[in-house]
Amino acid sequence: MKVNDTRYQPTLHQGEIEALVTGRHANCFAVLGLHNQQAGAGLVARALLPWAQSVALVSREDNRKITRLQRVHAEGLFEASIPSRQHHFDYYWLVTTATGDVMVEDPYSFPPAVSDHDFYYFCEGTEEFAYRHLGAHPRVLEGIEGVLFTVWAPAALRVSVVADFNGWDGRQHVLRKHPASGVWEIFIPAVTDQTLYKYEILAANGAVLPLKADPYARSMQHPPETASRVLLHEGSYCWSDDDWMAAREAQHQHPVSIYEVHAGSWRRRSENNRYLSYTELADELIPYVVEQGFTHIQLMPVSEYPFDGSWGYQPVGLFAPTIRFGTPDEFRAFIDRCHQHQIGVLLDWVPGHFPNDPHGLGRFDGSALYEHEDPRKGLHPDWDTLIYNYGRSEVVSFLLSNAIYWLEEYHIDGLRVDAVASMLYLDYSRQPGAWLPNVHGGRENLEAINLIKQVNERVHAHYPGVMMVAEESTAWPGVSRPVATGGLGFDFKWNMGWMNDSLSYMARDPIYRPYHHNELTFSLVYAWDENFILCLSHDEVVHGKGALVSKMPGDDWQQFANLRAYLGFMWGHPGKKLLFMGDEFAQRREWNHDRELDWFLLQHASHNGVARLVRDLNRLYCDTPALYENDYEPAGFKWVQHDRSQISVYGWLRFALDKRQHLLVVANMTPEVHHNYRVGVPEVGWYRECLNTDAAEYWGSGQGNMGGVEALAEPCDGQPCSVIVTVPPLATVMLAFDGVDDSDHSNGSKQ
Repeated sequence: MKVNDTRYQPTLHQGEIEALVTGRHANCFAVLGLHNQQAGAGLVARALLPWAQSVALVSREDNRKITRLQRVHAEGLFEASIPSRQHHFDYYWLVTTATGDVMVEDPYSFPPAVSDHDFYYFCEGTEEFAYRHLGAHPRVLEGIEGVLFTVWAPAALRVSVVADFNGWDGRQHVLRKHPASGVWEIFIPAVTDQTLYKYEILAANGAVLPLKADPYARSMQHPPETASRVLLHEGSYCWSDDDWMAAREAQHQHPVSIYEVHAGSWRRRSENNRYLSYTELADELIPYVVEQGFTHIQLMPVSEYPFDGSWGYQPVGLFAPTIRFGTPDEFRAFIDRCHQHQIGVLLDWVPGHFPNDPHGLGRFDGSALYEHEDPRKGLHPDWDTLIYNYGRSEVVSFLLSNAIYWLEEYHIDGLRVDAVASMLYLDYSRQPGAWLPNVHGGRENLEAINLIKQVNERVHAHYPGVMMVAEESTAWPGVSRPVATGGLGFDFKWNMGWMNDSLSYMARDPIYRPYHHNELTFSLVYAWDENFILCLSHDEVVHGKGALVSKMPGDDWQQFANLRAYLGFMWGHPGKKLLFMGDEFAQRREWNHDRELDWFLLQHASHNGVARLVRDLNRLYCDTPALYENDYEPAGFKWVQHDRSQISVYGWLRFALDKRQHLLVVANMTPEVHHNYRVGVPEVGWYRECLNTDAAEYWGSGQGNMGGVEALAEPCDGQPCSVIVTVPPLATVMLAFDGVDDSDHSNGSKQ
C-alpha cells in the first residue's frame, strides 16, 4: 500500500512525535518497531531513522516488501498502518539512502534480553560477576548476531547508545528500562568489533548529560579520547600458564620480592619518547626481573585513566586495561609470559575514590549514583576526587566484581589495595565538622569496612593463593588477619611505619645516629602484629622527596655505602620486600612518569654495584629459608645486639622452620670498621659469609671475613656460642650457619 506522506495521518499524537524526534521519549520500545493497533485495526510499524530517505518493511520469511512507511516528521520518523496483518512477524527495514539501499535490523523488534532476575544479586550487593551482565557483550538473539548493551542508570529518563553506526545521535538507539533494577538494555545487530561508543543520558531534570563512558567497558579509546570500545572476541585468549595457576598457593612461608613498575616509564622508545607496548614489556621487563631475582612484578594501576599525571590512581575504566600499551589480549599475554617465567603479577587496585571527569562515574545518571550526595562523605579533600558510596548495594557489586574480574579474566596473582586508610576513616584528612559520623557516632566507615571484608573473603574463596595487600598507614588492628577472627582479611600489609622510621634514620649523619638508634629497632616491637611487606615504593621518590640514594648522607661513596647497607638491612629484616623501579640501581633523579629511568647510570661502577647487590640479595633471599619461612612468627627472629647505640651496630638472627637453618645479620651504620668484633650465635660451627654489602664488586671497600668464620663455644649476647668478625664500614653482613665441618675454612673455601 502506497500512501502519500502529506495525506497519511499518523497514529501517534503530536506530543509523542515531538518527544521521539527530540530525544525526550521515556519508552521508545512502546512505540517504535511493530505494534498492535486497536482491536481489528491490524499492526502499525514505526522507525526513527533520521538518515533515511525512505523506509520499507520487509518480511524476513520470504523477503517480500510488506509496505513502505510514510515520513510523519522531517526528523526521520516513519510510520505505516498494516490493517491486513493481525499478528507479529519477523521483519527488517529496507532503507533507501543517498548512496543506495541498505538492509537494517530493527533493534526495537527484539524482546528483552535480560530480566530483573539477572540483576537480583547485583541489587543485593553480592554479585561477583556483574561484568558478565553489564557492559557491551556479543550475543545472538533470534538467530541475529549483535551486541547487547546494558547499563545501570536508575534515575535517568532516557539512556541511548551513541556511536559511529548512528552518527552519535541519541534518538536512534534508546535502551529499554527495567524499573526494578534500574538497568537499561538494548540489543543492536551488526555492531562490529572495536566500535567506539558512549551513553547519552537524559537526567531527571531534563538535562542531557555529557556523554558517558561505559562503566563496565572492557576496552577504551586511547586518552585523551574517552569513548568505550566494543570487543567481540573477548575471552578467546588461550592461556599457557596452567602449571603456574595450579601450583599457586599462599605466600606467607615463601620468598616474596616485589619489583614495583610504572609501565609507562620503566623504559621508553627513542622515537617520540613512546611507551613500550605490553609485548615489548614482556620481551624486556620479564628477563630483567628474572635476572635481578625478583619473584613478583607489581604494576601501578592499569585500569584506564584519562590523566597521565595521576599514574593510574584516578581510573575511569575500571574493567579496561589501559590501551596506552596495547590490547587486552596483549596484556593477558604479558601476564601469561610472566607466569611461564615463574614471575607473579600484582596490580594496584583503586576502590577508594574516582575522578570527576565528565565522561566518568560522577553524577552518572544525573544523580549521585556511584558517589555520596553529601560532599562530607562523597568528596575527597586531598585529591578533589569522588568517594564511592559503599552503602549502596549496586556500587558494592561493581567494586566486588571488578576485583574478581582481574583475577578471573587476567590471572592476576594479587591486588594491592590503594589508600585503605582513606576508606576506613570517615574523618580521613578532614577538619572537625567536615565529616559525618557513622550510625554509632564513630569515625569508622562501616560500609567501606564491610566492602573490604567482603572482597577479601570472596577473593580467597575463589582464588586460593592470591595475595590481597593493603596500603594502610594507620594502626588499624587486624588488617592482615582473617575476617573470621575480626580482621579485615588481607594477606599482607605495607609496613609504612618501618619505611618512615628507617628512612628517617638513614637520612641522618652517622654522627647523630646513636641518638636515634631505636628508629631501626622499633619495627621489631610490632613486627608480628601484621603480615608486613617492607616497602620502598614510588611514593618515596616523588614530590620533591628525591631519589632513594639522594636521601643518604655523606659524600658519593658514603651515599652508596649507606644505600647498600640499608638494602642489606631491609632484606635481613622480617617481612616480604618491595622495591620501586630504579631503586635497584640507585637512580639519582627523582622519578618522572614522563621519561624512562636513567639506564645509562649502569655504566658506572657505583650504580652497577647496587644493581648487583640487589640481584644477589634476591637470590640469597630465595635460597635461604631462614630469610622467609618464619617471617610472621617471633620464633623466626632474635636480637643478639640491639643496644649498641654508641657504635650504631645491630645484630640479629633469622631462623627457618628448622632452627638449625639460621643466619646471622650484622649491620654497621657508621663509617668505622670494627675488627675482631664478637657476636653471639646459637651453634658451634662454620658461619659462611653469604653476603657483604661492602664487597668490592658492589663498589665497597672490600672489608670482610674471608668467606666465613668459625663459631666457638664462648657465650656472648645471651647465646651459648660466638663468632669474631670484621664488621665493614656502612655495611650489612650476613653469615649463614653451615654446620660443623672438619674441613679447613681458613682459606675461605666456603665462600
